[in-house]
Amino acid sequence: MNPLLPQLLDLGVSEKLELVEALWESIAATPQELPVPDWQKEELAARKAAFVENPEAAIPWDEARERLRRAGQ
Repeated sequence: MNPLLPQLLDLGVSEKLELVEALWESIAATPQELPVPDWQKEELAARKAAFVENPEAAIPWDEARERLRRAGQ
């Protein structure tokens, strides 16, 4: 375990949020370093192939978002 972890866990909520934000910004600054698991690559390839095979089955993002909103009610 990282020796700093107990100290970090003792921070207040607002301080933890600041830390999370700073960590996320540092990660987002180098997206090429983020590992992409093989299962995600395979899923993306399958979805792309399905779209290429049947592009008319796709729906616009606005419609998809609305369907998700209705489903969550």
